[in-house]
Amino acid sequence: MRRPRRTAAGILLAVGALLTTGLQAATANAAQAPAPAAPAPAPAAPAPAPAAVHTAAASATAQQKVSAFWTAERMRKATPLDLFDVAPGALSAPKPGGEISTVAPTSPSADRPAARTQAFPQAGGAWTGGGSVVTTSGRVFFSYQGRTASCSGDAVTSQNASTVITAGHCVKLEGNWHTNWVFVPGYHDGQTPYGTWTAAKTMSTPQWTASEDINYDVGVAVVNPLNGKKLTEVVGAQGLQFNGGYNKAMYAFGFPAAAPYDGSKLIYCSGNTSKDFLFSNDHGMGCNMTGGSSGGPWFASFNEATGTGLQASVNSFGYTFLPNRMFGPYFGAEVKSLYEQAQTA
Repeated sequence: MRRPRRTAAGILLAVGALLTTGLQAATANAAQAPAPAAPAPAPAAPAPAPAAVHTAAASATAQQKVSAFWTAERMRKATPLDLFDVAPGALSAPKPGGEISTVAPTSPSADRPAARTQAFPQAGGAWTGGGSVVTTSGRVFFSYQGRTASCSGDAVTSQNASTVITAGHCVKLEGNWHTNWVFVPGYHDGQTPYGTWTAAKTMSTPQWTASEDINYDVGVAVVNPLNGKKLTEVVGAQGLQFNGGYNKAMYAFGFPAAAPYDGSKLIYCSGNTSKDFLFSNDHGMGCNMTGGSSGGPWFASFNEATGTGLQASVNSFGYTFLPNRMFGPYFGAEVKSLYEQAQTA
């Protein structure tokens, strides 16, 4: 990156005199000086701001109305909400940090389909491996700008046993909260084997709510009980990982509904991820999922044998000039704060 010659004895004497003089001065000063004060503690990092909360179908009447709205036909015709296309210069990257923290998956009460080994890496294909991911992953449906639309989501371990994680733009977009919001776990071929779960509340990170910053494109929903049971009591729940770092082997899941997909099946991608080298601090993965997959989970430490893992991101956006590559936000302190707020709501 970036004299006159002295005898050895003379040099040693000069050095010895300097050391003696310095030692005497230091001893005198030490005897007179007061004891040093203890260093002040480092200031604590400011706590993340609380998330804005949107009240959805909280009453029994509202729940019935939303459930009745989502007929099988409406679900089939719902327009997939596009993955974001991000242009250069549109982002401001956060600075990830903090200690790694995890939340363990929760075993469901019912048996899950048997698991089988899948291809790794995979740029996009139907998940036929079974396991808990088949029931914890699902489609998200809502009304947006006068039309019906769809995304993806995932049930996670939580104190209220009712928390779903999705993308921020799947709960709020262009300044407006989506309405008629429901989560359909285990959706396949037009079937809703575990029911349609209405949202009591939806929320997102303060950064997404305020300015739709793609680095914080994470949303959550707290869903109402259905038939006297809570969501994860029925379908199980995935774990979570916060501040887990970059360059990991990960699996991404979702229900892409734009060509060449049709939203009828759970699709996955897998591979070694990398940190976005362009304009964000997001994870990147080779993946050809299309619109409708937004909000689907990314897992670290994914176990193909059980179909469980630690959710560490969601399907979020792609660059217009970089096809077949998906990006998902880093789960740092802000997302952890959002999750903690949601799981006690």
